[in-house]
Amino acid sequence: MSISNEALQKLVREIEAQSIAAQQQIGLVRTQQASKQREMRLAQLTRNELATLPETTAVYEGVGKMFVSVPVPALKDRLSTEMKEMETEVENLGKRLHYLETTAKNSQEHIEKMLKGGGQA
Repeated sequence: MSISNEALQKLVREIEAQSIAAQQQIGLVRTQQASKQREMRLAQLTRNELATLPETTAVYEGVGKMFVSVPVPALKDRLSTEMKEMETEVENLGKRLHYLETTAKNSQEHIEKMLKGGGQA
């Protein structure tokens, strides 16, 4: 059984569209992942700096256009919580990236298989 050229072209266009969408999403996910990793590094560096300070040190956090005094232990706890959340987000982005890469790879393989097979099933 063979597929008509028109049906084959339509199928190839659909698979190409899926592949292109997956490639665009891959770029977006990689950008988001890199951004989260930078945020994690910044939080880690800040937490390391706070660890060297005595608990009674006056620490200020920027809020809009002003600075607010924050206790060192509270800031350490907040940074730890943020880091755990970011680790989870990076892990989820990694899973999504793997899915998208697999989708793009499968789409390309299907297109090649269809073109090599000439539309024969």
